Amino acid sequence: MPRRRAFLAFLGSFGAGLQAFPVEEAPDFRGTTIKGQKFSKASLKGTPVLIQFWATWCGVCRRDQPAVDALVEEYGDRLTVLAVSVNESERIVRKYLANSPRKGQIVLSETTNLPAIFGARAFPHYVLLDAASRLKADVEGGIGDAGLHQLLKRVNL
Repeated sequence: MPRRRAFLAFLGSFGAGLQAFPVEEAPDFRGTTIKGQKFSKASLKGTPVLIQFWATWCGVCRRDQPAVDALVEEYGDRLTVLAVSVNESERIVRKYLANSPRKGQIVLSETTNLPAIFGARAFPHYVLLDAASRLKADVEGGIGDAGLHQLLKRVNL
C-alpha cells in the first residue's frame, strides 16, 4: 500500500489533483558502498536521499543513468544518491563501472537491506526520502531528467 500512495502522490505532483499520501518514516536501513563507506538511516538524516535500484543489464537504467549522475553534480552535498545494484556480483558491477562510470554512491544489494525494505523487483526503481527520512516518493520505471527533477521538488530541491 505505501507504494500505491507514493505513486498517487507522484502523479499529484504533475498536477493530476490527487491527494498526497500520509507521511511515513522509512524503516531503519544500513549498508556499505562499493568503496567501503558505511551508511545508515541515522547517518544520512539531515539530507534528502534518492535511492535508485538498478541492474547492469537494465536498458532503462542505462538510459536514466546520465540524469541520475547529473543530479549528483547539480546538488552536490545537498542530496545523497545511493545507486543500489540489485542481485549482481561485485565482479559484474565493477566490470560495468569500468566501462560506464557512475557518480553517487554505488551499493551492492548484498551489503544493504534497502532492496528488502522497499521491495526492489523492477528496474529502475526510485525511492526518495526527505531530510528527516520520511518517504516522499516510491516509483518504478524510468522517469528521466524531467521526472527526477519533479521528484526532487517534493524535498524542496
